Amino acid sequence: MLDAAKYTPRLRAQFSEQIKAALKEEFGYKNDMQIPRLDKIVLNMGIGEAVKDTKKVKQGAEELSLIAGQKAVITKAKNSIAGFRVREEMPLGAKVTLRGDRMYEFLDRLINIALPRVRDFRGVKGSSFDGRGNYAMGLKEHIVFPEINFDKVDEVLGMDIIICTTAKTDAEAKSLLKHFNMPFNS
Repeated sequence: MLDAAKYTPRLRAQFSEQIKAALKEEFGYKNDMQIPRLDKIVLNMGIGEAVKDTKKVKQGAEELSLIAGQKAVITKAKNSIAGFRVREEMPLGAKVTLRGDRMYEFLDRLINIALPRVRDFRGVKGSSFDGRGNYAMGLKEHIVFPEINFDKVDEVLGMDIIICTTAKTDAEAKSLLKHFNMPFNS
């Protein structure tokens, strides 16, 4: 078993040893606190089938917890929408916010294991930044993560992954993620 006091994730060590210096040189920062870094990663899974069967939300939350390595929170509807047969406080999805070591571990697994397993993968879109240095992407299949046992999955679910950084501009955030080997296609 790994001793938590001595273990640091591979990407966190790489960030402090190489990426910080590269970004400081690239953008000419005068202070180390100006260097952009990862803030958090939010995983979100909306489960549309939950309207018919609320057990699917629990199953989705359990699978999201396996992927993240942290317990998922079940999200509920804020308002009733009659057209979609949604009632107020009805469970509709699950989400997890990762910070610290778990965040770096997840990013490592996403870039090096999950994304290469996506069918017909040609890289992630390089224009999915929000203007404030945050990157959002979606996966159509959650089964690309090795933690999910393919035989036990009833239904393949999609998920959103939002990577929040402390970067002020999209160019800084894209450069930060490129240093982490994020496979941008443009």
